[in-house]
Amino acid sequence: MAETTTDHDTIRTWAESKGGKPAAVDRTHSDKDVGLIRIMFPDAPNSHHDNLVEISWEEFFEEFDAKDLALLFDEKSLFNKLVGRDTAEKREHGDHAAARHK
Repeated sequence: MAETTTDHDTIRTWAESKGGKPAAVDRTHSDKDVGLIRIMFPDAPNSHHDNLVEISWEEFFEEFDAKDLALLFDEKSLFNKLVGRDTAEKREHGDHAAARHK
């Protein structure tokens, strides 16, 4: 079952325990803008991260907080999705059809 969190330590611990690293979509990333953020798993089988660039956790969490995001993740797998915090709150209250952040 997926969990949702905004806690930086929880996110970093979960990601790093699975080989995850903070990343940005290459075409949206520049010196002035982090761009769209993701968590990449470069050592995972069938991993397709050619369009991602590794960034620091500091950059990741600055963008994460600025965009009011939450992480939906599965403790037992690599499944993860960044969603808006408003969507996360609705899902926590049983609205599983709440729109996901794109």
